[in-house]
Amino acid sequence: MFRVRRTGVVAALLLAALAGSPGSTQAQQNTAGPARSAELASAADADDPGGLPAGWSLTGAGAARQLVWRSDRPVPISDAGVAFYSGNRFLGRPVGTPDGRSFRLAVGPAPIGDPSGLQARTGERRLDAAGAGQNRPAGPDAPEGRPGLSARPSARPPVNAVDPGKPGSYRTATGDYKLPSVRLPGLAERVEMRAVVVAPTDAPGHRPLALFLHGRHTTCYGGDGSGGEWPCPTGSRPVPSYRGYLADQKLLASQGYVTVSIAANGINGQDYAAEDGGAQARSSLVRQHLARWAGWADRPDSAPPIVRRTAGADLSRVLLVGHSRGGEGVNRAAMDSLDPAPADQDGYHGPVRWHIRGTVLIGPTIFGQNPAPDVPSATILPGCDGDVSDLQGQMYLDATRGVGRGAALHSAVHMIGANHNFFNSEWTPGQAQAPAEDDFWSGDERDRVCSPGTATRLTARQQQAAGATYIAAAARLFVAGDDRVRPLLDGSGRRAPSAGPARVLTHAVGGRRTPAFLPDGRVSVDGGRLCDEVTEVVSAACLGSGRNGVSPHFAPWAASPEPGRRAVALRWTAAGSPVRIRSARPVSVARSRALALRLIVPPNTRDNRFDIRLTDTAGHRATLGSVRLDGLPGTDRTASYWGQEVRLPLAGAIRAGVDTHRLKALEIVPRTRSGQAWLVDSWGWRAGTPTVRAADLVRVDIGRLTVEEGDAGARTYHVPVTVTGHGKGTVRLFVADPDTGRTTSREIIVRPGDPAPDVTVEVRGNTRFGYDVSHDVFAKAVHGAVVGTYRGGVTAHNDDPMPAFQVTPASARAAEGGKLTWRIGLSAPADVDMQSDIALVRVTGGAALSTTDVDPQWLRNMSGKEPLPSRPLSQVSGFFLFAGIPAGRTSTEFTIPTVRDRLAEPEETVRLRLTVYDETGRPHAGPEFTGTVHDPA
Repeated sequence: MFRVRRTGVVAALLLAALAGSPGSTQAQQNTAGPARSAELASAADADDPGGLPAGWSLTGAGAARQLVWRSDRPVPISDAGVAFYSGNRFLGRPVGTPDGRSFRLAVGPAPIGDPSGLQARTGERRLDAAGAGQNRPAGPDAPEGRPGLSARPSARPPVNAVDPGKPGSYRTATGDYKLPSVRLPGLAERVEMRAVVVAPTDAPGHRPLALFLHGRHTTCYGGDGSGGEWPCPTGSRPVPSYRGYLADQKLLASQGYVTVSIAANGINGQDYAAEDGGAQARSSLVRQHLARWAGWADRPDSAPPIVRRTAGADLSRVLLVGHSRGGEGVNRAAMDSLDPAPADQDGYHGPVRWHIRGTVLIGPTIFGQNPAPDVPSATILPGCDGDVSDLQGQMYLDATRGVGRGAALHSAVHMIGANHNFFNSEWTPGQAQAPAEDDFWSGDERDRVCSPGTATRLTARQQQAAGATYIAAAARLFVAGDDRVRPLLDGSGRRAPSAGPARVLTHAVGGRRTPAFLPDGRVSVDGGRLCDEVTEVVSAACLGSGRNGVSPHFAPWAASPEPGRRAVALRWTAAGSPVRIRSARPVSVARSRALALRLIVPPNTRDNRFDIRLTDTAGHRATLGSVRLDGLPGTDRTASYWGQEVRLPLAGAIRAGVDTHRLKALEIVPRTRSGQAWLVDSWGWRAGTPTVRAADLVRVDIGRLTVEEGDAGARTYHVPVTVTGHGKGTVRLFVADPDTGRTTSREIIVRPGDPAPDVTVEVRGNTRFGYDVSHDVFAKAVHGAVVGTYRGGVTAHNDDPMPAFQVTPASARAAEGGKLTWRIGLSAPADVDMQSDIALVRVTGGAALSTTDVDPQWLRNMSGKEPLPSRPLSQVSGFFLFAGIPAGRTSTEFTIPTVRDRLAEPEETVRLRLTVYDETGRPHAGPEFTGTVHDPA
């Protein structure tokens, strides 16, 4: 728990900035301003004038308004990073300072909701205060006393024909290599080129290569290093995160793969301010290593010893495995290998001498929701992920629909009871060299699904065995082309004995699927409703307010609402009430053997039964069959609203005369008395894994232009947008206006060689100190395109000096029962609220003002402590005072109320020191001042 106490007076001043501001905000990775719809911006909403929680402040006005949270100690480094919420409403991901204590989110004029509901989280863990009510079962129909009803299925799935988790017959060798470090764009310090290799020693010929990239974790331990420093301070050592996948590597190596796991602490220690969370830097590092391996294939004598004494690598068969932010990094590396990034953003400029056959993404982030659509992928979604707890990696499937050729199989592997960290042994207590912890934090209450020891939670060893099995399954399918393992990944409902007791569910898009009834397309719905996956309009949302738990399919992005993301919501109160999804154009599934649907049912529910019907354009109708689904086990801390794949053969419909070339409608008929469900999508399905050929896609990258605001006048700037690649494509462009809080969006067609999309920004100058103002632009692929750098814009940099702080008098005096009063002033007014912390310093000479000398209620408000036993104020732990000067003003008063004790005492002194914060949130030492209390005359 991280707390900073603030005075009630300052809270009241800051709340004035909250009242009456129109709009709302949705901002994703770090520096974004508000991103929201023009319709919402005009709504007559306002913030609730409640009290700000401890540690929170609002500063600035209009476009420069920022939400700030300060911690009294460094926030542990994580993959998800810090996110701000108002209740359960996601506000955005703030920019952190290097010391990990201060976080700022540009919100502009948008309201934040009830200020008392502000929260800082990393994953599912509350940082700023203890979370409450964290263990309610998820789902509106979950019986309060019967959580986790679907913890164990009634029957285990059938065993798959082959088990990829069985070790192979090859002998292996293990060794490290260390190469000269490299410089990567945007990072001040060089990044290490270090890796551990596990490879077969007796396998014939050149062998496929599997490269592993770990995620964002603590960089250093021991001595003075305990967080995200880079390079590690003297006396500390780098956390060996890159050695956390040795078991996975050894399994693959025994099966004939050359494996290498690379270190990325140098990125983890510097990506706190990267606009893309470090994705491009990680991609550059991956390709730097691949280039070395390509060179060693040409000149084996130049390779490190471990590479020379093991099997040679075949760079035409490469599998990339990434964990957490490493997942986003290897996805970007796959994209960059097909469609190069802009040279000024990239850290590798050589030839691409490798072919990436597929990726495995373990609990990954995907802040840009920009997957590589034509590279097969398997995404492991840990059901008890306490870091990337929204399971946003689902977008590696859902965001590929309609973008590329559609032949690449994209699989989701939902592993019930797995957490985030334990896939890496160096992040696992009892296995790691450095301190490690379970990322799923149980807090003061036991979670009924994910706390250790529950029936659904996997042990570290069980989780690691299951993870290794599914990594090997992806390697065998994507690289070796063994279609016999596909049923483990594509929703066919098979299990691998090597995965042990882990309950694993899968579904997929792509492969040999044919689009059928997709809610994103031109469809209408009777008996249910088309719902928006990302919106702030409760009546339009797929999951409305007040619902416990979230859905990975509805993971928020950089803007809300987001057009083009829909599902079909079903709610019924009587069995037999059909929901019809009609297509505006005839749908063909003539080459398919079955109809596949991805259906969500509420967590912890049982025996949800549905009949599925098809109708053709001539009116012929047939019932394909019935399906039965149990909800996933979940609580309000899990993302358990997840689509399960069901399939129904089409043979019966064909025999009944339904023309599968010209389908008109899909009907879902509930057979239970009441309930809810959501249709994610439906596809024509047939077995097999097609050959994947990358499409000629257009690539779009949004750049960032930083300009000086100037002293007067207005200047117009153009957002840098780069269009490369081949052919033509469609992207959706979002433009956020920091002055109004509105975001507008439109679809545009892009072609290399055509003029780039023109987005202009007007910047007005002034001579008063303020914060930088970001005019943000976001891009998302729709069809025939990929997006590399998904966000950018124009940042107007404050070029005016920060006013100096001064305190008068330097030494205040008051009689017992009176108030010590100081005026904290500025040398000039500013356009933003100027904030300062006030620390109590030990008195070195004479008597010190104590806890029994001041107003007891003031002491409780400021520190949470009681006056007795009496002790100097400077010895009270957790005692933080705060003073803020509102924008446009030049001073404020700070007081300490005292009490009269009727004892004859010497004069007592309190000593204080001001700490002020600049526009980046970095602290600077301010003036020191004192106060003296004497007996009444």
